Amino acid sequence: MLKVPDGWAWDFWIAQDTDRFHLYFLNAPHSLGDPQRRHRAARIGHAVSTDLRTWEIVGRAFEAGDEGAFDATATWTGCVVRGDDGLWRMFYTGSRFLHPEPEYANIETIGVAVSSDLTTWEKPPGPITRADPRWYETYVPGEGWKEEAWRDPWVFRDPNGSGWHMLVTARAKDGPLDNRGVIGHAYSPDLQEWEILPPLSDPGAGFAHLEVPQVAQIDGQWWLVFSCGPNTLSADNPARQGDPGTWALPISAPHEHMDVRAARPITTSFHYSGRLVADRDAQWSLMCFIGAEPGSDFRGVISDPLPVSLDADGYLAVDDAAFDSSPL
Repeated sequence: MLKVPDGWAWDFWIAQDTDRFHLYFLNAPHSLGDPQRRHRAARIGHAVSTDLRTWEIVGRAFEAGDEGAFDATATWTGCVVRGDDGLWRMFYTGSRFLHPEPEYANIETIGVAVSSDLTTWEKPPGPITRADPRWYETYVPGEGWKEEAWRDPWVFRDPNGSGWHMLVTARAKDGPLDNRGVIGHAYSPDLQEWEILPPLSDPGAGFAHLEVPQVAQIDGQWWLVFSCGPNTLSADNPARQGDPGTWALPISAPHEHMDVRAARPITTSFHYSGRLVADRDAQWSLMCFIGAEPGSDFRGVISDPLPVSLDADGYLAVDDAAFDSSPL
């Protein structure tokens, strides 16, 4: 488990080199007081481990941008991949809030940082992708949604070997405001130039947003995982009666249409932003950040791996005993 001294940790992503796992995670100090204020103050931390359980915090990956930059306010969730040139690239969300607290309006775009060793990062000018108004909702002051959603990039090599795909937390430009969540999509032949494409899922599926999307192939089956809590489900989504957090969906391919209406929750909102992670023995688990149960304080720590299996319907599941045994 990862705990940040005097701070909260939440969304995260993992890269693996020859002998260590590298964990990159959002964090902010307890001195803010209210954990809801953490989003404006978020920076990307870096920790290393050999077993996904015991972590050594290395420090901060890099700083936010200068005033006026696309990442001037905060640096948010991303992913790390290694290109054909041997360099590591961290695709991350740049957040630029438009007004002081408590106003929330912000513009989200995607930037990239480059490293040869997963520790020292250089940021070329950005952003490299942003919401395309042909298909995606963009921010209009005083109207619609509180933000221009284009965050949480998940980049992966095309399974047929031709270029790279980026999945993004995005919103469609039409439909009820609480039902526009979609999986945004972009493509690049080389990790340099990106083309924004139509979303891979349809609006009207019951979600205001589908956060922290990830695709992974386990025993030949592709899976999409994403997160959406009860407060950001659409009014007509029956799952509002429960307390969902991380969801999973079997898919035919990671770069083709996904019917997210068939997704099922695999955690409560207490275990949010779940990521599928394979250990050195190729055993798959889910890691999440631990938030707040009703009536309790926000924890802001990152869980140990929670083993996953298939339930009777062939969906990913986490054994309840794994939650019970996970240290808090």
